[in-house]
Amino acid sequence: MRNSSRFLLTLLAPLALVCVANPSGAEKPSAGTGRSFKGPVGLQLYSLRAEFARDVPAALDRVRAFGIQYVELAGTYKLAPEEFKKQLDARGLKPVSGHFPFERYRDDVEGIAREAKALGLEYVGCAWIPHQGSFDEQEARAAAAVFNRAGEALAGHGLKFFYHTHGYEFQPHGSGTLFDLLMAETRPEHVRYEMDVFWVVHPGQDPVKLFEKYGRRFELMHVKDIKKGTASDLTGHSDVVNNVVVGTGVVDWAKVLKAARKAGVKWYFIEDESPSVVEQVPQSLRYLERLRF
Repeated sequence: MRNSSRFLLTLLAPLALVCVANPSGAEKPSAGTGRSFKGPVGLQLYSLRAEFARDVPAALDRVRAFGIQYVELAGTYKLAPEEFKKQLDARGLKPVSGHFPFERYRDDVEGIAREAKALGLEYVGCAWIPHQGSFDEQEARAAAAVFNRAGEALAGHGLKFFYHTHGYEFQPHGSGTLFDLLMAETRPEHVRYEMDVFWVVHPGQDPVKLFEKYGRRFELMHVKDIKKGTASDLTGHSDVVNNVVVGTGVVDWAKVLKAARKAGVKWYFIEDESPSVVEQVPQSLRYLERLRF
């Protein structure tokens, strides 16, 4: 009996130490997540593009200091993909997705696949369709064809392709918009979407209605607020100062994030293009942690 008791104490001792170190028995929540918003939330590194241009290691240190664990890439700032991945790994940053230029999806999809695999990405996306003047039907149909081909080729490498909304796609078309045309002309099995909330609200669209209409085609999302009083247009351009702390702009985040969760969004990335990004990102994270819905 005594030997049995001693054996049981030996088994339970490590657990007791864990409970003392962390009485709740739960892992510390990731930055930006809370009682209602569960994420996972990361950062689009383009937010710190000016810092990356000066000093890549220091910029990555900044990202980690925010409490961020997951990142979305927009280039590797003159470093080889393998070296950039080492820099990320050294700081415990996990690259989930990355943006690559439209022309490369059209002309060099195999090159994108090689780089994405070297970086350890799951998703690869396009954030801008080149166009002259107003985006039109011909350009939308041509882009859809490129996306379908690229998405199929990338799927063969175990990669998931997506298109990121940028505002100009909401030109009226038929009974809807050119964004509706892109959705109709792209194959769901090969083309996913990333909703940038700023670039849905800026042209006067409703993110909640888009989630309700297209549901699981949106697998990623940019959590990005827009300054009150910003004029709407269909250019896909806006002054960067119109990027404000999440929760201080016009977006009703409780409704949007609830709709995103219902739609099945898998990844959320804060993107902040403002010159005050270093001050604003921590405030946005704290807002998401406190938000209730």
